[in-house]
Amino acid sequence: MLKTVMLMRCLKVAFGMEDDETLIDAHYGDSEFFAIYEVCEDGSVRLIEERPNSVRDFEEESHGDPRKFKAIINQLIDIDVLAAFRMGPNFLRIRDKSDKVAFFTRMRDLKLAIQRVIENFDWLWEQVKTKTKKNL
Repeated sequence: MLKTVMLMRCLKVAFGMEDDETLIDAHYGDSEFFAIYEVCEDGSVRLIEERPNSVRDFEEESHGDPRKFKAIINQLIDIDVLAAFRMGPNFLRIRDKSDKVAFFTRMRDLKLAIQRVIENFDWLWEQVKTKTKKNL
């Protein structure tokens, strides 16, 4: 008898944080750190790590410096979704020039922001799949 094993779909999501419970109310690149979670289609959530934002104090030549965008993307190379309460001028670069999906939580409370990701899981999964195909 053959067993069919279904792999559960999961996304790696980086929330731009101000503190342990609150998303930053500023540009994503100015986050104190990134709370990296695995969020799965069944609603399960697991904190993977709190990753320091190594480019927080990046010396920008101009507002929305593309070099800061590249530094953030490189720091979050293994992430599918960049989740933020707000993003700055580099949002369009994230959307158009990376394999990351930018997601506005509209919530600063981390627990509520995670819930929004769960509620939008199928849409986010499709966005990630589309971006992955484009970058193959």
